[in-house]
Formats: sequence, C-alpha cells, structure tokens
Amino acid sequence: MEALHLQYIGTAVVYSILGILILLFAFWIIEVITPENIRKEIFEKQNKALAIIAAAFILAIGIIISSAIRG
Repeated sequence: MEALHLQYIGTAVVYSILGILILLFAFWIIEVITPENIRKEIFEKQNKALAIIAAAFILAIGIIISSAIRG
C-alpha cells in the first residue's frame, strides 16, 4: 500500500517538473518574439502594464498545463 502512495508522489513530481519546464519554454518563446526584453522592461523601467500582461500569460499557460495533466 505504501509503494502505491510513493508512485503517486513520483508521478506528481514528474508532472510538476514537466509543467514548469513547459511554462518556462513558453515564456522564453514570448521573450524571443517580443521586440523588447520583458524582464528589463518590468524591472528597470517599472512597466506595470507589461508586468500584468506577463502575469496573465503565466497564469493562462499554467491553467492550460494543469488541465492537460489532469486529462
């Protein structure tokens, strides 16, 4: 019975890592196709509108990944 719980924990960890990697890859793609560096705009120039858009993008991709993992 305990091995069964470890299997579920291992599966959850693998899916979590996979989801995070997909999220980072998607954010990297957006970073590449935008004309300005998003991180530079947000941190150095304090562009709050871009920070809100980036946060919304991360949440949206996270919801999509979560739905895909659940099945």
